[in-house]
Amino acid sequence: MGAAVGCCLFDTEVGRCGIAWTAGGSVQAVQLPETRDEGTLARMRRRCGDVPVGDPPQAVSAVIGRVQLVLQGERDAMLDVALDYEGVPPFHQRVYEAARAIPPGRVKTYGELARELGDAGASRAVGQALGHNPFAPVVPCHRILAAHGASGGFSAEGGARTKLKMLELERAVLSPQGPGLFD
Repeated sequence: MGAAVGCCLFDTEVGRCGIAWTAGGSVQAVQLPETRDEGTLARMRRRCGDVPVGDPPQAVSAVIGRVQLVLQGERDAMLDVALDYEGVPPFHQRVYEAARAIPPGRVKTYGELARELGDAGASRAVGQALGHNPFAPVVPCHRILAAHGASGGFSAEGGARTKLKMLELERAVLSPQGPGLFD
């Protein structure tokens, strides 16, 4: 683990995303697209500093390919992607790992995630942690909804519309017996 040594932008179905990596090949940040490339880089660099744009190592290129497929609708939980949690508060790390355990196409509420973490009253804290998620969509914060299936917030450009678009791409199901989110 350690400081980011490089970053790059890459094309996806939802726009140009960013990724930053460490010398060891761990992902330090993934940034969903902003309106302009400069905004995407600036937002990502808030997490990882003013790292140079460059060619990603092979392991990071593989992650980029998987993110591209996910943003085309491919179901990949990306659980094996190594994330650099340096500087991420321990509670946020727990929230991110719980979010990663939600299979593609499924959703949970902030309250359900809080209960899974052992604190039913922490749904707002869960939402705040997800609002600071530096790894979307590898940490799939879009799969966590407000109570009763409302979209809740989303800190990426486009807000709740982007969240719902990502859920639509993975054909999200509200419950094991229920219809898809957009049926």
